Amino acid sequence: KHTPPHFLVITSLFVEISMVLTTHCHWDHAGGNIEMARMFPNIPIIGGRGDNADAVTREVGDGDVIALGDLQVNSIFTPCHTPGHVCYVVKNAEQICAFTGDTLFIAGCGNFNNGTPEMMHEAFTKLNSLPEDTKLYVGHEYTLPNLQYAAFVEPSNVAIREKIEWAKSQISQSLPTIPGTIREERLINPFLRAVLGVPSLLQHCGCTDTVEALHFVRKEKTQGAWKSLM
Repeated sequence: KHTPPHFLVITSLFVEISMVLTTHCHWDHAGGNIEMARMFPNIPIIGGRGDNADAVTREVGDGDVIALGDLQVNSIFTPCHTPGHVCYVVKNAEQICAFTGDTLFIAGCGNFNNGTPEMMHEAFTKLNSLPEDTKLYVGHEYTLPNLQYAAFVEPSNVAIREKIEWAKSQISQSLPTIPGTIREERLINPFLRAVLGVPSLLQHCGCTDTVEALHFVRKEKTQGAWKSLM
């Protein structure tokens, strides 16, 4: 019988699985939930309210608290990419970590599949309210292509150019480019910088409204014409 690869990882690490936290319902994030529920039938599987992710036993929204051993997990409701997308914030004495799924990436932003620019603007505003040293564990490692678009938007941004060189070095050594931090995202993420009303972003977008600016950069990056202009 085929043994699922995640089960092999679990057994190799000698860890006990006590909970599954699901950011959203897409198969590449929730696709293992049914198998996890079969292998560990007594554990809670957490998901966002109204997202209908596979095998979820408890749905959470803004401000809900999840007890995980000695840890407290706080949920941030960030619908837009999916109807009930949720992010999770975990804090201990040493650090704060946020698991942002497909809402916020390093220098990037998820597609507005089931929501509006206003909804993603609200989601980014919530995440930006986290302490600046919060470590960001994102759902996909799209770091380099995201940074390339960021450099197109702000060609004079030194922080972006430095981050590109760092990311290239990490990738060349087969090292990860995550986690990031809220502090750094405020300097390099064109979507967050649009939400924050950074003048160079608003100038690029040709508007003064931050929701409109967020919508502009999301559409521009998706359409891809910018790649031929770099």
